[in-house]
Amino acid sequence: MSDLPKHARVVIIGGGVVGCSVAYHLAKLGWQDVVSLERKQLTSGTTWHAAGLIGQLRASANMTKLARYSAELYRGLEDETGVATGLRQGGSISVALTAERREELNRQAAMARAFGVPVEELSPDDIKQRYEHINLDGVTGGVWLPTDGQADPANIALALAKGARQNGALVKERVKVTGIARDGRRVTGVDWAADAGGETGHIACDMIVNCAGMWGHEVGRMAGVNVPLHACEHFYIVTEAIDGLGQLPVLRVPDECAYYKEDAGKILLGAFEPNAKPWGMNGIPDSFEFDQLPEDFDHFEPILEAACNRMPMLAEAGIHTFFNGPESFTPDDAYHLGLAPEMDNVWVAAGFNSIGIQSAGGAGHALSQWMDSGEKPFDLGDVDIARMQPFQGNRHYLFERSKETLGLLYADHFPYLQKRTARGVRRSPFHHHLLEQGAVMGEIAGWERANWFAKDGQEREYRYGWGRQNWFENAAEEHKAIRTGVGMYDMSSFGKIRVEGPDAEAFLNHVGGGDYSVPNGKIVYTQFLNDRGGIEADVTVTRLSETAYLVVTPAATRLADQTWMERHRGDFNVVITDVTAGEGVLAVMGPDARKLMQAVSLNDFSNAANPFGTAQEIELGMGLARVHRVSYVGELGWEIYIGADMAGHAFETLYEAGQAHGLKLCGMHMMDSCRIEKGFRHFGHDITCEDHVLEAGLGFAVKTSKPSFIGRDAVLRKKEAGLAKRLVQFRLTDPEPMLYHNEPVLRDGEIVGYLSSGAYGHHLGGAIGMGYVPCKGESAEQVLASSYEIDVAGTRVKAEASLRPMYDPKSERVKA
Repeated sequence: MSDLPKHARVVIIGGGVVGCSVAYHLAKLGWQDVVSLERKQLTSGTTWHAAGLIGQLRASANMTKLARYSAELYRGLEDETGVATGLRQGGSISVALTAERREELNRQAAMARAFGVPVEELSPDDIKQRYEHINLDGVTGGVWLPTDGQADPANIALALAKGARQNGALVKERVKVTGIARDGRRVTGVDWAADAGGETGHIACDMIVNCAGMWGHEVGRMAGVNVPLHACEHFYIVTEAIDGLGQLPVLRVPDECAYYKEDAGKILLGAFEPNAKPWGMNGIPDSFEFDQLPEDFDHFEPILEAACNRMPMLAEAGIHTFFNGPESFTPDDAYHLGLAPEMDNVWVAAGFNSIGIQSAGGAGHALSQWMDSGEKPFDLGDVDIARMQPFQGNRHYLFERSKETLGLLYADHFPYLQKRTARGVRRSPFHHHLLEQGAVMGEIAGWERANWFAKDGQEREYRYGWGRQNWFENAAEEHKAIRTGVGMYDMSSFGKIRVEGPDAEAFLNHVGGGDYSVPNGKIVYTQFLNDRGGIEADVTVTRLSETAYLVVTPAATRLADQTWMERHRGDFNVVITDVTAGEGVLAVMGPDARKLMQAVSLNDFSNAANPFGTAQEIELGMGLARVHRVSYVGELGWEIYIGADMAGHAFETLYEAGQAHGLKLCGMHMMDSCRIEKGFRHFGHDITCEDHVLEAGLGFAVKTSKPSFIGRDAVLRKKEAGLAKRLVQFRLTDPEPMLYHNEPVLRDGEIVGYLSSGAYGHHLGGAIGMGYVPCKGESAEQVLASSYEIDVAGTRVKAEASLRPMYDPKSERVKA
């Protein structure tokens, strides 16, 4: 091991395809002192037995961009390195056996067109022409993606490793990282041990990248970071050679949990079954290297039986290999990428959920750019590891959730689909009260939240579909209560972060775009921006005292938003504390909200005493609370913050008093439909780190009169240069179709973008969507003068467009 250095700029832990990709891309950027350490032999963990499918279309535009980059990279690797990758872009066919799956595939095809991916919808006869061996029984249609393909997983990794070495990186096999030294929020080096001979050593380093695959959770713990993933058994069979098979496209039959790949005259049949088998609960054996797991034919038999019917030739072909090997899966089926929240120099690229080959090139490219510049190259929120909550590293939780996540790859991807496993971990103080009143719970970031309320005698379960689901009318009634009477819903899951100390005002004025030099009790809606004017966080900030503020964030981004503040704290004398669990929050909204508030409190809720955008301490029932006069649904209302000890009393007081005022309990589906009617942005969909705050229509929340704040220069530059795109609100003129997100937006017959979010607007009488429209050099009037349509599963539907909220454009109802 004499060639191992005493110091490195970066140590990459793991020599699978992802670790090799990160080393390759950093070296291509000109980084020196890049060291990659693999405990055994390159590819010996999970890469070597991957199926090697290369898909082009993912669930979002940026994930698709990364997948397409992978294919383009692999195409040129052989010329660059001399190592064949086996890439063959023979296309892929996805087949539907139900009407619901066919609509999903048609929606995916529409999305592909918006993302620039070649696609073609197929009839059953079209499928038979492209894949003659398939039995068409039950087939309702499919889609053809001609640029999809397959490749040799191990050789891709070896080619990337060779390319890394050619550009100066040291890629070392049979060296295990045994310890990670830390100093505060920084890693200072790694301890290593040779696989043979007993030699040990230490490499001081500026940073590390955890590319340890199914060991990623363990390595994360060594580095002081949370990397939630768990290994599961993944099965496939390979047939004996079949005469005259010829080259075939990849075939996916998700309704039978199966995929088929032709390789060297044989068929590989793999499965993503709905009830998976977790593996490695007691740790992965230290000797693990190119290992297989024991066969379980009984587990795989239902998949094989259906496959023999779907592909009759399989019934005649002999089985050459029955393979069972581990793959790692994350709690939400999205991989982990980025800078770990707990540390300032620990990066992660792990947990690839059986799509590591098609993702590795793009993931390594994006991560290397992020590491090089210190900023995300574009929105990576789908995979940013900062989305993971601390509790999700719990091994029992991961064991239970992983049983489901493997199968979700091929499950119907219905809108509003809720996970079934590992539920009930985080509950608000009102949880049992809501269940008693018929709440049907959903889950986000581990929080159980009432999504809708069932009527007496109605089943308290989702019945999923692409049209109006079984809760549609329930949400419509809740929506009506908010618009015409009074409704109440639980907002306890939203993140609450206290920022306090002598420099609290100065710190927030530095990190946020709003003006926080305001009186006590004033609420400021604002964004945290990056240096490009992109939106890193969308928050409300309430001044509690001269030295204390409360920052309220979306539930899923609390950790990311707190981390952003911590990393920009610098020399400011402030303390930043998560207090989410300390207070329950009930929102009372609607034209009659003031009447209800006056019925439970002797305090003054008039505009004079408590105008919009202010908070006050009140008596509530026999207890105390703090009320914030804000609204995310576009109506008069208050968010009521109650200490966890008095939360139950507050709920009972409000609910009982509300019976005289027609109070209706409401859920998150109502909130989403009301907010989109009002044109309120949803962080992570309508606004992200790559969306400029001015183009998002949020310039009113940014105060460039302040002398300095992060992103101020970018805001001024954009004002000078003009907008390149605008966030537009759309309403379908046909009241029947449903919108969710990613539906293509057509302007005068041409695709110009796609919806960032969508929901049904019950008050406005049609589906509402929001999406960015290019407008360089155009006025608002010119943008709105065009004709717009939205592509819904291949059907173009006319849409009205607006740059102002379609509901209550002057906010007169909110400020009543």
